[in-house]
Amino acid sequence: MKNKILLPAIILLALYSCIERQNFDQYDDLEIIPTVEASILYIESPERLLNEIPGQDFYSQDFNFDGFSADAFSDRVLDGFIFYEIENTTSKEMEATVEFLDEGGNTLDTQYFHIDPAPTPLVQLQVAYGTGTGRSIEIIKNTSSIKLSVLNLGDNSSVSNLPDPKIIFRSSGKFRLRLK
Repeated sequence: MKNKILLPAIILLALYSCIERQNFDQYDDLEIIPTVEASILYIESPERLLNEIPGQDFYSQDFNFDGFSADAFSDRVLDGFIFYEIENTTSKEMEATVEFLDEGGNTLDTQYFHIDPAPTPLVQLQVAYGTGTGRSIEIIKNTSSIKLSVLNLGDNSSVSNLPDPKIIFRSSGKFRLRLK
């Protein structure tokens, strides 16, 4: 007789203890913040081209870059970094300027680089944008083009003794986006 009362009581107690009230509001508490990374600019120029350009103004180009101003990105970006790398195996001393421009052509942000002649280490720079980083994320959101200018500070006749001398400029970005 004890088993007839005890067994159903244990089963009932076990079923009741395993049941949890469902919380369908968990979706509202969910945050999805992935990090996306992509290349921005890659430019390479051999030293012979540097020697063919008269004067010091070697290169200046505006690149249309709507990737930052697209709604899918600009409405969701929280913060991030832009990484720059400059590799110089030429005999030239140069200065490079990168400008982020808005739709009206106004400069939002500028980065300057001094590039020594080869042999030199790789020039690297990481610039943070977003809350608490010193640079506003609004710069990134409002960028519609990027201007790169390179100034040759040396002469146009010297030649590096390294094989295949060239200058390479690379940039990439890594940003956190709030999807939900």
